[in-house]
Amino acid sequence: MSITLPKPVADYVAANARLDLQGMLEPFSPDAFILDNGQRFEGRAGIRKLFEEAVIPVKAIFTPDSVRQEKDQLVVEGPAHGDFPGSPLRFTYRFTLGNDAIRAVEITA
Repeated sequence: MSITLPKPVADYVAANARLDLQGMLEPFSPDAFILDNGQRFEGRAGIRKLFEEAVIPVKAIFTPDSVRQEKDQLVVEGPAHGDFPGSPLRFTYRFTLGNDAIRAVEITA
């Protein structure tokens, strides 16, 4: 299934597929944050730490298969696979976008 994503989200997904840390960070605004697994990662430094500790080492790659708009959020769902228990797992990413950048993401399984 082919889905169309806004540029910052498409850029993030493409960089994630390559496990390109810098490319994954670029679509985020400097003051962006990610809520993941009950933790908040703020700013590019916090987001980099999350990617360095929880994404790159386990080769976690998110493959979106559905997208919808819910109020001010873009909801993207799909499996993530990698070297982690239970792989693949289905995730929901709730993106808040602004000024052609990702401003916030809430990730839930």
